[in-house]
Amino acid sequence: MFSQGVSCNPNRWVRTLLPLPLLLVFGNPATLAQSDHPFGIPTSDSPNPAATVVAAPGSRGQGWLAQGRSEVLARHGMVATSDPLAAQAGLEILQQGGNAIDAAVAAAAVLDVTSQNDTGLAGDLFALVWSARDKKLYALNSAGWAPAGWTPAFFKEQLGVQQIPGRGVNAATVPGAVSGYDALLERFGTLGFQETLARAAQLAEEGWGQAERRHRDLLSVQEKLNSDPDSAAVFLDDGQVPPLYSVIRNPDLADALHLLQQQGRDAFYRGPIADAIVAKVQSEGGVMTHEDLAEFRSEWIEPISTDYHGYTVHELPPPGQGFAALEMLNILEVCAPVHEVNLAALGPSNADYWHMLVEAKKLAYSDLQAYNADPKFADVPIDRLLSKSYAATLCNRIDMAKASEPSVKGGLDGGTIYLTSADRWGNMVSLIHSVFSVYGSGVTIPPYGMILHNRGVAFTLDEGHPNVVAPHKRPFHSIIAGFVTRDGEPLMTFGNMGGSVQPETHAQHMVNVIDLGMNVQMTTDAARFTHNQNSNVLSLEDALYSLVGPALSARGHRLRSVDGSAVGGYQGILFTRDPSLPEPVFDQQSIDEDHPVNGVYRAGSDHRKDGQAVGW
Repeated sequence: MFSQGVSCNPNRWVRTLLPLPLLLVFGNPATLAQSDHPFGIPTSDSPNPAATVVAAPGSRGQGWLAQGRSEVLARHGMVATSDPLAAQAGLEILQQGGNAIDAAVAAAAVLDVTSQNDTGLAGDLFALVWSARDKKLYALNSAGWAPAGWTPAFFKEQLGVQQIPGRGVNAATVPGAVSGYDALLERFGTLGFQETLARAAQLAEEGWGQAERRHRDLLSVQEKLNSDPDSAAVFLDDGQVPPLYSVIRNPDLADALHLLQQQGRDAFYRGPIADAIVAKVQSEGGVMTHEDLAEFRSEWIEPISTDYHGYTVHELPPPGQGFAALEMLNILEVCAPVHEVNLAALGPSNADYWHMLVEAKKLAYSDLQAYNADPKFADVPIDRLLSKSYAATLCNRIDMAKASEPSVKGGLDGGTIYLTSADRWGNMVSLIHSVFSVYGSGVTIPPYGMILHNRGVAFTLDEGHPNVVAPHKRPFHSIIAGFVTRDGEPLMTFGNMGGSVQPETHAQHMVNVIDLGMNVQMTTDAARFTHNQNSNVLSLEDALYSLVGPALSARGHRLRSVDGSAVGGYQGILFTRDPSLPEPVFDQQSIDEDHPVNGVYRAGSDHRKDGQAVGW
């Protein structure tokens, strides 16, 4: 029989699988096996025994041999997320006749259950949606705004701080994600909350397994969660992190999901969940009100874009940081020839290649830190910043022999989830959703088991800056989703979770697939860089550091060797039209099992995270 450890927490319990079953079945592993931890089963003295095994990685038998896995190919539909359970929930919706928008909401809701280290119902959301019927790309901004009581004076005089706190109730703006789900389904979905939240509610009730990355993240914020009794009750076991592979339940969150199924978005913004949010926030010195929640609405906005070597790359506009990715691509396209640099010819084994990318990043992020803000409150000169002529004015600031210092510093680290979906009718969704820091503000809303995000920390209290905090203003947002079209036709969804790394990684992926010809899986298996705009430290993944580190160091780059946790996690879906079809079929009623699809999807998923791409 299995050894069980039962938490004293009445709202949840954890069953930990220990080596006892192996002892009973196989005898003493010390005498019958070389390892003290067969099958990688953890113990208190070795919480992740697989991490201690020294072994050489295997290689593929075809393609790029260092590629971690093959692309996933499917015709009826595709979902890719950072959690297999979420990807499968989206796939299930597609197989039941739902479209890509329904699938995206279902997948995101599961991540709200299993991945509150990165995201949650009390987080924010942005999305790009390709409507096959309209032949148009739409953008959704569902970033919550600041409470009406948030002013520089509130923080400086009443709270006595000189910057927005990163923890606690005064780190959180109004959560926008649930409103975003509602807006997506209302405009483009075929299902409602009843169907799309069902798998998430079931998982919250029945439980799911504690995976490696989430276990590591819990260990990193154990003290933060213990500082809030409600968080400790939901996410910890008597103040301790539940062991790797243990079964986790969150019935309180299941209650919240059931309320949304029954009452829709109003349960969150006007009903019992709103009551719980306001009660928690105000009990701890916050000023969020029922009016702040009830008056909030998501907004449909226009995407921004630039052409890069014949392809149109689309991003979300401010307050998201997507324009930095587009500006970086412009600088590469315009300035590389000025410096006699050909990225495709050089390739990623050449130090000139990486120097050019890093210097372009510094320039784009300097403009990002100087200008990015809520466009309802500040003039963000997007047209100028995304013009090729403006990029040309920056070329002389790049010295191919020497690393530069960023002209404008700034930026915050954070996390998120990215997911993407596509259906048999040609609809495609690129969606990003986040609580920002690991477990957000560290504050949990009782009795609904959801972590409150800390997006407010991205505001400044500098009253001369466009991103200064103000009532019902949205802060600088790190989360962005990407999309590629060619000649007005949909081509690729892509995104890269990971806070401030997102624009620089978006640009790297586009260089990989457009300039170098990488496939949609290879682009994420290839090594990446991330550059810190504050410290001017350039981080290279270990193998890349070994390859080009000395040459970059000689140019003055301050280098750091890092593992994959520093560069976020990617998902992407590529669409190829079936050339035998004269016109694609977009009517869900006219497509049956004998005429199911318009083409083929190819998808990739980052090996650095827990997820996968799945299709049918």
